[in-house]
Amino acid sequence: MSVDVLTFGCRLNAYESEVIRRNAEAAGLVDVVIVNTCAVTAEAERQARQAIRRARRERPQARIVVTGCAAQVNPVRYAAMSEVDRVIGNDAKMDLNAWIAAGEALYAVDFGRAATEKIAVNDIMSVKETAAHLIEGMEGRARAYVQVQNGCDHRCTFCIIPYGRGNSRSVPMGEVVAQARHLAENGYREVVLTGVDLTSYGADLPGAPRLGTLVAQILKHVRSLERLRLSSLDCVEIDDALMEALASEERLMPHLHLSLQSGDDLILKRMKRRHSRADAIALCEKVRRLRPGMAFGADLIAGFPTETEDMFRRSLDLVEECGLAFLHVFPYSPRHGTPAARMPQVARETVKERARRLRTQGEAALARHLDREIGAVRRVLAETNEGGHTEHFTPVQFDGVVEPGRIVEARMIRHDGRRLVAASRERTERCRATDRATIS
Repeated sequence: MSVDVLTFGCRLNAYESEVIRRNAEAAGLVDVVIVNTCAVTAEAERQARQAIRRARRERPQARIVVTGCAAQVNPVRYAAMSEVDRVIGNDAKMDLNAWIAAGEALYAVDFGRAATEKIAVNDIMSVKETAAHLIEGMEGRARAYVQVQNGCDHRCTFCIIPYGRGNSRSVPMGEVVAQARHLAENGYREVVLTGVDLTSYGADLPGAPRLGTLVAQILKHVRSLERLRLSSLDCVEIDDALMEALASEERLMPHLHLSLQSGDDLILKRMKRRHSRADAIALCEKVRRLRPGMAFGADLIAGFPTETEDMFRRSLDLVEECGLAFLHVFPYSPRHGTPAARMPQVARETVKERARRLRTQGEAALARHLDREIGAVRRVLAETNEGGHTEHFTPVQFDGVVEPGRIVEARMIRHDGRRLVAASRERTERCRATDRATIS
C-alpha cells in the first residue's frame, strides 16, 4: 500500500509533506502513515493525536510515523502512544537517509530482529542550514509552495515554534529561483513563498539579501510564472525592495497576511513583539498608497495573559483601522515552556468569548470586502472544478464547472458572506457586451 502523509498546520508543513512523501517512497516504505504535526496550539496537537488513533483503527497493519513541530518539541509524548511506531525530528524528516533508517527500524521485526528505539530526534538548535528540495508539485493543489526560510531567531513569549524549528536559516537565492522555475515549467500558475519567519530571509546568507531582493529575482528570471504570493509577514521587517515590488510588479499578488497578534501596545510588549499598534496601521496605509486595492489579512490572538477588556477592544478596533479583510483568530493557548504560560492567565471562558467576538468582527470585515468586490472582474485561480481564489486571495465559487489549474477571468456577481460567486466566462462576456452597449 501507499505512503500516506497527514499534514497539520502551516503552508511550510504542506510543502515539507511533499518532500517527506517523496523520500519515504524512495526509501521503499510501504503501508505507512506519516503524521506531520503542528505545535502552534494545544488544539493542533489534540487533532494530531486524534488522527494518529484514527489511523491505527482504520489501518491496523500500517506503520505509523510521527514527525513535525510537536514531535520535535515533545518526542517522548508521541513515542509513548501505543499507536506510534517511530518519531522523527523536524530536521531529519527532510533527509532521505532518515527515511531509509526509519524503514530498517520499522521492518526490523519482520526479519526476526528486535525493534530499534522509537525516537530519532536531534537537537534542532544545532541545525545551521536549510537545503532546497526540488519537488514536482503539490499533490491535489493548484498552487505550489516553495520553502525559502526555516526557523526563527525571535522569542515571542507565547510561541513554542523556535523550539520545534530551530534558529532562522535561509535557502540560497539561486536554489529558490530554480525551484520556482521548475514548478512554473510543470504548469503551476501560482507559487507561494513560505517560511517560519519569512521577512527574516537572507540574514544568514552571504551579502545578507532581503526578501524583496529574492522576490525581484524570481519575477525577473521566471517570466513564465504568472502569480507570486507571499505567506505571513512581520510588518516591521518588510524591506524597501519588497515595497518597490509590491508597487510595480503586477505578478506579485495584491494580498499580504500580517503577523499582528494584538492591537494593544502593552500586550505587544508582553508578547515580545517588535512592532507597535501605530507601526501596523502605518504599514497598511503605506502599502495601500503604493498599491491601491491591496487586501490584508492578519493573525490575532484573543485572551493573551493579562489582557483586559480595554486591551482587547484595541484589537477589535485594529481590524477596521488596518482595513483587514481576512482574520486568523487564535484563542490564547498556553504552551508549556514558554514565558507567557507563566504569566497571569485570562479565564478560559473569557478567552473563548473574546475569540468569538473577534471572529464576529472578522466576519463583518470580510462581508464589507466582499460587498466591494461585487461587479469586479477578477482573475481567479481555479483550485477545484467549483472554485478558487482571486488575486486578493478572496475565495470564489464558480456558477459553472471550471478545469482546476486554470486562471479564469470572471465577474463577481454576489456573495454568501464567506465567499464570492463568479459568473462563468460566457456570462462575463455577455455582461461586458452589455456594458459596452450602455457606454456607447
